Amino acid sequence: MTTIVRTGPIRYATAARFAPPVAVSAQAPSSGEISPQPPSRLDRVMGPPSDRLPQGEDCLNLTVSTPGLDDGRRPVLVWLHGGGFSSGGGLLDWYDGGALAAEGDLVVVGVNYRLGALGYLCLDGVSPGNLGLADQVEALRWVRATIAAYGGDPDNVTVAGQSAGGISIRLLMDLPEARGLFRRAILQSAPLGLGSRSPERAEKLGQVFADALGTDPRTAEISEILAAQRETALTNLRLTGDPMEPAFIPVDTLDKASFADNARDLEVLYGWNADDMTAFPGAAGTDEVYVEPLAAFGDQLRSAGAGVWSYRLDWRPEGSEFGATHCLELPLLLGTERAWQDSPMLGTVPWPEVDAFGAALRAVWATFARTGTLDPTPVASHPVRFGP
Repeated sequence: MTTIVRTGPIRYATAARFAPPVAVSAQAPSSGEISPQPPSRLDRVMGPPSDRLPQGEDCLNLTVSTPGLDDGRRPVLVWLHGGGFSSGGGLLDWYDGGALAAEGDLVVVGVNYRLGALGYLCLDGVSPGNLGLADQVEALRWVRATIAAYGGDPDNVTVAGQSAGGISIRLLMDLPEARGLFRRAILQSAPLGLGSRSPERAEKLGQVFADALGTDPRTAEISEILAAQRETALTNLRLTGDPMEPAFIPVDTLDKASFADNARDLEVLYGWNADDMTAFPGAAGTDEVYVEPLAAFGDQLRSAGAGVWSYRLDWRPEGSEFGATHCLELPLLLGTERAWQDSPMLGTVPWPEVDAFGAALRAVWATFARTGTLDPTPVASHPVRFGP
């Protein structure tokens, strides 16, 4: 197998609390931090992360996996992690892009962005909301400016993301400043109906957070912010009755008129797992949360002139109670045996079997990132289906 250079963490920007990100030079040292966060609500499905990275506000860091620090001008895949806009990090071993980079001759970039109230609080006079999205734009700008030094082609960038990461990609398509920063997109199990909320609702929840915090958000301790986030989440659950909806998500202040221009020349692959919703007991069904909103999104893309393909993962690992659940495609695409060895959703399936299926699926993703076309041949004998 090709030897992979995994470089990072690398700082791509810096940001004061509740302020937009500011680009930094390529030489700026990185803290190695991920955004402050509570434990993931999906630990019972995925298992907790095997690595315990430092958490802090100096978190605008990324990692690069590349077959060579040369002038190879390889296709670039930029990964935006999921976690309900409240947990996760592109630096986690779950998202190691080494196998995908080696087998597909790609450059894989894993991105941190601000989470929870630090990334998505909307509160007049304190935070405008959508700072996590602004971080993602800044990371894509870093890729455009810098990735050639890591063997990548800045003109052939695919942005891929799962769950909240997939929602983020959909919202980036509404941002004029994101235009031209990627030419392809892969959205994995993105619950698009939870993608954003109105400014009015966001401000009300922002005030709930401020009341729970009881002190100035601009100077509060991180522990106090996380505690107030928990209280806000409980209040939001009482108000909505929806166990899936995070307390802090993007605010719908985006320019919908930009979508057609942004999407016109994109090539997009989207899909879901057949039993996505087993990860969220008590919530609505997979069709309602994933299939129908994603199909409507596909129609929007086609109307705008984009090339569109879809997939459905039907794999139900032996020994797992969750079936083809949310996040199940992640160990097929990213990460290592060590990162996923204790994951309940993989059941009793031996890692070589997981990795063999993964290699086939990685080949499909790599071809799409390279050419914008879908070749499902490598997975013809595996439980995943593709369509227009």
